[in-house]
Amino acid sequence: MRIAMGGISHETNTFCSGKTGLDGFQEREWAEGQEIIEKNRGVRSYQGGIIDACDRLGFELVPTFYASATPSAIIARDAFDEMENRLLTRLEEAGEVDGVVLTLHGAGVTEGIDDIESHTIKRVRDHYGPEMPIVVTLDLHGNIFQDSLDNADALFGVNLYPHTDSYDRGVEAVEMLPKIASGEVKPAMHLTHLPMMLPSTTTDLSPAKDINEICWEWEKQDDVIDCTFFHGFAPADIPRVGVSVLAMTNNDPEKAKKISEDVASTIWDRREEFRPEINPPDTVFRMAMEDDGRPVVINEKADNPGGGGPGDGTHLLRAMIEANLQDACFGFIHDPETVVQAHDAGVGVTINVRLGGKKEPLHGEPIESGAYVKSLTDGRFIQQSPMGRGRRVDLGRMARLVINGIDVIVSTIRTQTLDDEVFRLHGIDVTRYKFVAIKSSNHFRAGFAPIAHRIIRADTPGLVSADLSTFNYKRLERPIWPLDDGVSWP
Repeated sequence: MRIAMGGISHETNTFCSGKTGLDGFQEREWAEGQEIIEKNRGVRSYQGGIIDACDRLGFELVPTFYASATPSAIIARDAFDEMENRLLTRLEEAGEVDGVVLTLHGAGVTEGIDDIESHTIKRVRDHYGPEMPIVVTLDLHGNIFQDSLDNADALFGVNLYPHTDSYDRGVEAVEMLPKIASGEVKPAMHLTHLPMMLPSTTTDLSPAKDINEICWEWEKQDDVIDCTFFHGFAPADIPRVGVSVLAMTNNDPEKAKKISEDVASTIWDRREEFRPEINPPDTVFRMAMEDDGRPVVINEKADNPGGGGPGDGTHLLRAMIEANLQDACFGFIHDPETVVQAHDAGVGVTINVRLGGKKEPLHGEPIESGAYVKSLTDGRFIQQSPMGRGRRVDLGRMARLVINGIDVIVSTIRTQTLDDEVFRLHGIDVTRYKFVAIKSSNHFRAGFAPIAHRIIRADTPGLVSADLSTFNYKRLERPIWPLDDGVSWP
């Protein structure tokens, strides 16, 4: 078979100010043609799985266009149109193919389009016609729409959060194409939406872990292809947001409906178990001090760049400084201006900084302090987390500062912390520290759970808060749990 691959991926936090332009995608991942394969071969990603599966099955893989941006504000319409048209142009240039794999997200929003995934899938379908097998990979945090089901042959969402199974979904997508092309499999999909939103919820623990196990039990039946629990993406002010269950069978739509509704009913019955515990920094510090082990990893979810946070929030770091924490490190905060200042001064110099707090007022004011420049780096390393292992990471120039005895890493590029490689790059062995603070909601668990004695979330104000009542929704369909009382379903 000759397989075309490509896509556009973005998790849009509509509460972020401004718009995401082409530069946001070009900064993170923008590749055309063979460059897609060069960047992803040997990487535990969707694309890495697609590449390996095609190699193993002897398929010719035709890479087209792929762009991905760190989660951020609504995509500027002209930027989205250019990317989508570039994808279609590259697909046209690919010539005759026997199948298409699209790597999308599920929570992309641009001006005038609340669901860019369905829009892109339909344009690809219109280009190829009804007979072309089109299979799509999606993020667990997708707000999934029926239009995507109507125009794709099969949708495969990751099951795990952290997304350590992205590679597996890429493999699964490729393996499905010849079965569809030959008529061996005729996927029948059913999507059940719940009037329910979730904050970031790990699948390492109950109750999400239990729901996945129910889905996997269904998948053991021969005619059941897939069952995915989509958590949805709550920081998106569009009408349809939240939890859904997608079930897929081989030519049995009634069974797909039964499975989807059965799993959705279990999620609904257990909804109160998904309500998050809220812990402000001072409570977290007390909990950590009462723990005999090390390191205690403290994650600042509300400023997770992986959910649209600016990455330069100062609430947690300021609380650490005011609590006079020692034996502590923070990795990392996004502040290109401070990085330039540190590099200009050089190692061994104390500089006066205004660190962070430069983007979104909700995330705190800049920290004004003296800072000792401990080390300087180019911000480049190879990701070691099971999620995306092997990916070449470039965070731009970086600096390790010491502020009030706390080691603070500062970056040029905005992204979340996935593993301890960024600390190692700056000479920090996190296992020797009592307090290790990072900005991430949950993906960090893949890299840190094996080395952390304990993980505690610190809740601060922010654009990715676990407290969904802090978001000023205007377009969201109501009532919806947990924002409203007395919500009933079905």
